[in-house]
Amino acid sequence: MKVIIVKGQNEGGKEALKLYENEMKNGAKVFGLATGSTPITTYEDIVASDLDFSDCVSVNLDEYVGLTPDNDQSYHYFMNEHLFKYKKFKHSYVPDGTNMDAAAETARYDKIIEENPIDLQLLGLGRNGHIGFNEPGTPFDSTTHKIKLTQSTIDANSRFFEREEDVPKEAYSMGIGSIMTAKHILLEAYGDKKAEAIQKMIQGPVTTDVPASVLQKHPNVTVIIDEAAAALLDRSKLN
Repeated sequence: MKVIIVKGQNEGGKEALKLYENEMKNGAKVFGLATGSTPITTYEDIVASDLDFSDCVSVNLDEYVGLTPDNDQSYHYFMNEHLFKYKKFKHSYVPDGTNMDAAAETARYDKIIEENPIDLQLLGLGRNGHIGFNEPGTPFDSTTHKIKLTQSTIDANSRFFEREEDVPKEAYSMGIGSIMTAKHILLEAYGDKKAEAIQKMIQGPVTTDVPASVLQKHPNVTVIIDEAAAALLDRSKLN
């Protein structure tokens, strides 16, 4: 696990861009993408770059159940606003939040991942250590599934909605087992509120109580964090 400590999120985005550039030079064609505030600077730097994704495929981590793609709080909408309308991919896959048949939708998405092995998977990190919407307790071998969001995640998301009752309570998420099939994983986290999760992820025991801790078992992980997120790490033990 390679840990890169930067001054702030803007510098983090530039470091992430370097990684995308290097991966594409080495033939990467399938990119697992994430949403939320963490990857925004990365997407801004990608948009401003001359990287060409027209022969590439993107596969998103997750989507809220019940939100249509044109809902401004859906992750489909987020991706359009921050990346897809500026950088065109050959095909972009996002879970279908409007499909209420969970078995059918999760099977469909697992097949997409199987047919498009991910070269580089981008991740954020929840305060409770979740990756994607894989909350604590999610089995490490899980594939795409519908998950009930924890109250802490619902509370964190409520700032984006006018009313708390409008906040989705469920999501479709790529599973931890699915994420671990990616050839290279890039995780970004910024701010002191992520410091405890970062410390547990990198230097704590591998446990489903901290889903991201499974990344210790992946052969190729790059972590980009700022000084605040790195505050609790024992730096003498970093690679």
